[in-house]
Amino acid sequence: MTQQESHSLNWDDLKYFLAVARTGTLRGGADSIGANHTTLARRVEVMEERVGSRLFDRSKSGLVLTQLGEDLLPYAERVEEEMTAASRVIVGRDAVPKGTIHISLPHGLAMTSIMDDLALFSDRYPDINLNMNFTNNVVDLTRREADVSLRVANEVTEDVVGRKLVQMSQAAYCTKDYAQKVRNNGGEGLSLIGFHEPDTETTAPWIKDSCYPKAKLRHRVSDIVPLITLAASGMGMAYLACNLGDRHPGLIRAPFQKPLPYRSIWLLLHKDLKNTARVRLFVDFLAGQIKSRRNEFWVSGTVANGEG
Repeated sequence: MTQQESHSLNWDDLKYFLAVARTGTLRGGADSIGANHTTLARRVEVMEERVGSRLFDRSKSGLVLTQLGEDLLPYAERVEEEMTAASRVIVGRDAVPKGTIHISLPHGLAMTSIMDDLALFSDRYPDINLNMNFTNNVVDLTRREADVSLRVANEVTEDVVGRKLVQMSQAAYCTKDYAQKVRNNGGEGLSLIGFHEPDTETTAPWIKDSCYPKAKLRHRVSDIVPLITLAASGMGMAYLACNLGDRHPGLIRAPFQKPLPYRSIWLLLHKDLKNTARVRLFVDFLAGQIKSRRNEFWVSGTVANGEG
């Protein structure tokens, strides 16, 4: 093997290198790209043998880049960008409505009528498979972490093709029994269930702007599922998107409130995939379904007595 060959790199080398550089551990890097931990460790070792120097040093916090590793990082990232761009071009030329669509969407949408839309799409297009990743993390469409992303947000600023489908409204939900405790007094004496927030006070800015500014934030959770479950167990009131809260059989809108504006549902894809047959079919179908039920997502009117 010549000296030039011994120092040569390929895309697989750089892929493993980037995975470790971004996570700081071999195990984290392996998990991030779906590789075996032992395989990743070996590939990094081989890569270091090829370049004739260490790329990572061990520290108490994990693996850190050596100077050579730091110098190599921007080149590896540019290669990654070029490879993913090439992949998008190839996929974008696919004109046959079959294959797999990778979709990212937040946990909360799993409990809405959008799941019925996905089931209907699957029934109509049996040659298209849906690979769904339910996560509250914002995926990077430019790196092909997903083909299509459903996102709940006020605005989207990335370089993607985006459709703002519907704006949602939100309201406080509780059980029928808990609703009997609610009076037209700004929520005085009532408990709210919310998400983890930086402050540790019993009130938060969003409570002051709500229909129950005197209610106390007693309980906190990390995810939408326990938020809904605890509200349905009678622990207190929880603010939910109306298209989600109205669908739960154990919850009603709490009395003496008017639904408030919430975020919008966006349907996003990378611009290079907009002419891919299966992606175009999916995006057009889902956008049409959701928009046709606009009143399900945006509701108004004051609840006066807890009848929901």
